[in-house]
Amino acid sequence: MGVPETDGNRFDSISPLIMSRNEVNMQEKRIEQILETLTLEEKCAMLHGATFFRSGAVEEKGIPAVETSDGPMGVRNEFPGDSWFPVGLSDDFVSYLPSNSALAATWNPRRACETGQVLGEEARGRGKDVILAPGINIKRDPLCGRNFEYMSEDPYLIRELVVPLIRGIQEADVAACVKHFAANSQETDRLWVDTVVDERTLREIYLPGFEAAVHRGGTYSLMNAYNKLNGEHCSESKALLNRILREEWGYDGTVISDWGSVHTTVSAAESALDMEMSVTANFDDYYFARPLVEAVNRGEASVEDVDRKVRNILRMMLRLKMIGPESGERKQGAYNTPAHRETIKAAARESIVLLKNQGGLLPISPERLQPGAPDALTGHRKKKRIAVIGRNAEHMHSGGGGSAEIKALYEISPLLGLKMELGGNVDIRYAPGYYIPGKKSVNEANWQETSLERQVSRRRDQEETEEEARVRREIEKQRERLRREAVALAETADEVIFVGGLNHDYDVEGWDRDSMALPYAQDILIEELLAAHPDTVVVMVAGSPVEMPWKDRARAIVWNYYAGMESGTALAEILLGRVCPSGKLPETFPALYADTVTCKNGEFGKPERVVYKEGIFVGYRYYEREEIHPAFAFGHGLSYTSFSYDRLEVETAEACLAQGDLRERLVKVSLDVTNTGAVAGGEVVQCYVGDVSCSVERPKKELKAFAKVFLEPGETARIHMELSREAFAFYDVERHGFAAEPGEFILSVGGASDRIWRQETVTLG
Repeated sequence: MGVPETDGNRFDSISPLIMSRNEVNMQEKRIEQILETLTLEEKCAMLHGATFFRSGAVEEKGIPAVETSDGPMGVRNEFPGDSWFPVGLSDDFVSYLPSNSALAATWNPRRACETGQVLGEEARGRGKDVILAPGINIKRDPLCGRNFEYMSEDPYLIRELVVPLIRGIQEADVAACVKHFAANSQETDRLWVDTVVDERTLREIYLPGFEAAVHRGGTYSLMNAYNKLNGEHCSESKALLNRILREEWGYDGTVISDWGSVHTTVSAAESALDMEMSVTANFDDYYFARPLVEAVNRGEASVEDVDRKVRNILRMMLRLKMIGPESGERKQGAYNTPAHRETIKAAARESIVLLKNQGGLLPISPERLQPGAPDALTGHRKKKRIAVIGRNAEHMHSGGGGSAEIKALYEISPLLGLKMELGGNVDIRYAPGYYIPGKKSVNEANWQETSLERQVSRRRDQEETEEEARVRREIEKQRERLRREAVALAETADEVIFVGGLNHDYDVEGWDRDSMALPYAQDILIEELLAAHPDTVVVMVAGSPVEMPWKDRARAIVWNYYAGMESGTALAEILLGRVCPSGKLPETFPALYADTVTCKNGEFGKPERVVYKEGIFVGYRYYEREEIHPAFAFGHGLSYTSFSYDRLEVETAEACLAQGDLRERLVKVSLDVTNTGAVAGGEVVQCYVGDVSCSVERPKKELKAFAKVFLEPGETARIHMELSREAFAFYDVERHGFAAEPGEFILSVGGASDRIWRQETVTLG
């Protein structure tokens, strides 16, 4: 068989909008012509919500409203313009996409693009202009309630996935709205907390994804975060929006507020925010509505600032073909197509991570499921029994999480997926195993109206009331009963699969978790299942890491992020060996929450003010510096096959490291990857860079390149990964820019951050 070659870090499927100088001039001329026709009142009407998801139109001047919609996992259901109770018709069922965490676990830019194409087409098919996605905030702490919406703890991995995702979305003439800009890493007191971040940390960790979204992704819109950043609300931050985004990065797209994040008229008007959206129905009283008109008339706000905002909105409209000579050529989109479902299934398959597989317990082979010996008299062969235990085996996740909720056309649960894959020749029995108290009340469907209230979690040391104690005792009785039933079922089964984890009571907008422990007494249940059936396969469905005190006893552990409508199908295919797992963790899973840097420095989940004392040492950067061994490392993920690496070559360009374009390629890393196992599978080759000696403290290593390759048994591919100056640079606070110092650098190549195959030292001068 030949040796195919694969270039890492390359994605050429879709390019961002590129216009000639003449086209740009014509566009800007048209914008000025439109602007001249508008009154102050008409301009301000364009700058704020006229309904919850629609900006004001100027119909008599041919300017339509901008139609927006949540969110990152699909196009949200329809609401009346002034009410948060759903319309309730059947025309807003849509495809349910993998969460951004699941997408990041694929480590596959092509899957990111394809998923973006689905999201863009579905948004356009529903008549939307802006889809409020993707979310790319850094996963700083595992307890952040919104982590499931975000990609990774690593800025480089985020960069390489958000760019194709944006391009895929915008191919459908829909604007991506990248969020939340910036340093929004907790939900506690999210509208008021002051996030204090030093300049180097901001530039190296929290801003690179957004800069890539602007420069390489060409995102047409961007959403500010709720929080303050270094004393300024992000909705009116001159440092963030004016200086960095507009002046340094040259961004000319539309900046949309998160819903309810604007707090002033004049200061917000002076910032580079363009459009104000909120959750209350007093649309004429929004800060950019009548109050802005009055402020301009009083001379407190300038018409020039208003004009800049209108220009940015008109520019986005022209790019989306909402107006202008191409408005009749705009793509119509589509939703709920068979092709979309196949794309979602393909991404779900690659997102599932095999964390542990001691003794090759997985996959559950067809031989293990063959019926028993025939009865001597009747010839009947008894079916093998699979016990599927755990509420997440049949729980539907699409309808929760906050603004990420989806009205899914359908959702395949793990239980349904297994039954669909195995049919009637296997006896599959289900037991919930653990009890989840309560159901959402009708009022909770209208949670947006209260989302602007200050939300701070109850302290763990608060005394339990008598009523709370009574409810707790009743819950414990229910859990004990369900646990006994589940263990009894496990004792009768040939195979046991536990499916637990979290749900959107914990992975949810607006609240942070108070611990990394599994809820609903699942740890007790898992321990008892392992005692009754030591080969129990443990599957965790969740959007954030959990503590696993039973990790050493469990022989097989599978991690399943919220992976969309075909998640159950993909999981069944993985468990049964019909698909070889290729997902890798896009974040570190600490063994204990006490091991995290944010637990140690106490700077997470605090109201009013949170200081990022750890600086650049987030995620694996911190664990490696402190030599703390996590439960599962960044980049970890096992396979049903095996891979070998060979023929590593490192080529360096003869160029000065400290000068020139940071994007210039300086080092090329090449190696052979061979599938040495018996089944086809995918491997993610990861390349990390460490600076041997530097004038500032730097991490031991940082991800700077990766490539995913799929190989048949015995097949070899030649992998090429290129490193630019940027891969060797740090942010110099004295020069206010990125710099790289000549010297020695260690290149670490392997299949995970803790599974390095080889290191090579290169000298750049």
